[in-house]
Amino acid sequence: MIRVLAVLASLIGLALIAAGITACSPLALFDAIGPRDQGGRLALHNAPFGSHARQRLDVFTPVAATGGAPVLVFFYGGSWKNGTKEDYAFVGQALAAQGFVTVLPDYRLYPEVRFPDFLDDGAAAIAWVRDNIAQYGGDPRRIVLAGHSAGAYNAVMLGLDPRYLRRAGVDPKVVRAVAGLSGPYDFLPFDAGTASEVFGAAPDAAATQPVTFAGSHSPPAYLATGDTDTLVRPSNTRSLAARLREARVPVQERVYAGLDHSDTLLALSVTFRSKAPVLAEMAAFLRQYSGGERVPARTVNR
Repeated sequence: MIRVLAVLASLIGLALIAAGITACSPLALFDAIGPRDQGGRLALHNAPFGSHARQRLDVFTPVAATGGAPVLVFFYGGSWKNGTKEDYAFVGQALAAQGFVTVLPDYRLYPEVRFPDFLDDGAAAIAWVRDNIAQYGGDPRRIVLAGHSAGAYNAVMLGLDPRYLRRAGVDPKVVRAVAGLSGPYDFLPFDAGTASEVFGAAPDAAATQPVTFAGSHSPPAYLATGDTDTLVRPSNTRSLAARLREARVPVQERVYAGLDHSDTLLALSVTFRSKAPVLAEMAAFLRQYSGGERVPARTVNR
């Protein structure tokens, strides 16, 4: 599937160049040109949740929402080194069309910061959500977290290790459930690449691992991966799911046949949704544990 995205990006890039528009990345091109769910819309752009230039967030709202909707904070991936929320608007609209007031925060990246600074950014974004999301139809008592790849790590770690939310002045119980797509949760020892760079200076390596904090206090978790993922091995998902089950925490574990690391993200889009029911299954799980019913959504091409 990622090869298909690369071909699409190349064709889109050629079209943009011909039109005099400079392209920046395949995902940005895909997000800019691909069809979108029209059951969601951008309601707020670049709201600050801190003083740093990357401490900004966007809010997407369901078109059909009437207030009191569950709130989903989605963290994108990029190895804690790359990424911008502007490339993930298709995710924001897809999740909003499922009935969630959806928040996409940026966060500071390596090499400017290392573990755990990006988690503190995520906690600060959640504090903003608690204080402000009612203005956009969201219920601050019904917050769930989700993410892909490094963003799945951020979402799950914020849900399992209460220290970061407490530092931000947020009651950890505000997080009702978490969802991780192709996330790294149990990756000791650190390899010589990204993991060592981002986490290697931590005084306690075990304290960097979400699996360390899995216990009876943990929120329900939807954990999904693809069986052909060679970047973040499916063993990460299996390990965390097993630990949570041992603690009697509700878990939905999904290993999608034929999907690789990027596919679990792309399956959220209109273009690739038929490849696997990632969006429907994740949304149903999070809706169940957020305490609300689904807001009917319309899915059409823009």
